[in-house]
Amino acid sequence: MDHTSASGGGNWRRVLVTGGAGFTGINLIRYLLDRGVTVRSLDLAPFTYADCLGRIEVIDGDIRDEATVARAMKDVDLVIHCAMALPLYAEKDILTTGIDGTRVLLAAAQREKVARFVHISSTAVYGIPDHHPLLETDKLDGVGPYGIAKVEAETVCAEFRAQGMVVPVIRPKSFIGPERLGVFALLYDWAKDGRGFPMIGNGNNRYQLLDIGDLCQAIWLCSTLDEKIVNDVFNIGAGEFTTMKQDWQAVLDHAGHGKKVVGMPAAPLIWTLRILEKLGISPLYKWVYETASKDSFVSIDKARRVLGYAPQYSNQQALVRNFEWYLAHVDEFRNASGVSHRVPWKQGILGVAKKFF
Repeated sequence: MDHTSASGGGNWRRVLVTGGAGFTGINLIRYLLDRGVTVRSLDLAPFTYADCLGRIEVIDGDIRDEATVARAMKDVDLVIHCAMALPLYAEKDILTTGIDGTRVLLAAAQREKVARFVHISSTAVYGIPDHHPLLETDKLDGVGPYGIAKVEAETVCAEFRAQGMVVPVIRPKSFIGPERLGVFALLYDWAKDGRGFPMIGNGNNRYQLLDIGDLCQAIWLCSTLDEKIVNDVFNIGAGEFTTMKQDWQAVLDHAGHGKKVVGMPAAPLIWTLRILEKLGISPLYKWVYETASKDSFVSIDKARRVLGYAPQYSNQQALVRNFEWYLAHVDEFRNASGVSHRVPWKQGILGVAKKFF
């Protein structure tokens, strides 16, 4: 099925990507450029990717600032909204960026009569569920500021959709791929140095991931198919995944040091991580350690049926692809750290734990 020939597909005058300097943004921008799309990026962080500088228009600014957003929205046909303050940011920034920023963008898009607004949400909107697989119709229950902001942002999207706008909403699972560091860099560092992986619980739970290439495919489908088809909500994730232990063991096997995933009792470890987080010496936040030992997967049947979504990467393929990129670029960010997905997170107390694996 040739989706690029559908209504609007590939014919956008200009696409605005919010969060263009982030992990999702840069992978999406490259994907769009490969398809001949004219791109404008809006991000609070500086755009530093040499391969794309000069090929796109870059606006540095905050999606919460109405004047900046108004300028960024001029002569735009399509908005792909990826910008978000991640869970390690201050609570106020997470809530205002996620909720107020989304409203500012949608209001500006409405005024400029932008044809389509693709919103990148998260499966974090489901909270810590009591059943699987999760469907788009399941109740929403945001955990922590990030989850709350994502739920409320979807409410804002629904308001503007009810007013006649075309606002596809994508709920991706945790996604990885080239440029993805953050919490994944912690374990990749351990694998590189010949250490095993500690696992919260026995690792027999199924935890679906998503390759960034497959997320870009889903975004492209929501951007190019007929508006009557896409003006809805879609779960996006890998089509093939096993257990946490099996999927992460693939990374250790690829590293080649003969190390193994080591299961640890979930309850005492979670309590320890809660205390360490409060003390500010652990990089892991609640959403990571509270869900790591539990099943976490969504149904992608609707996306497959309605959009023709066809994921190309299994969990293991996505993890190994990300790990290979990490190894190839580790010298570039060896001394960098922060709270975004573009840089490694500080090991904190986990640097001590590393010695025992």
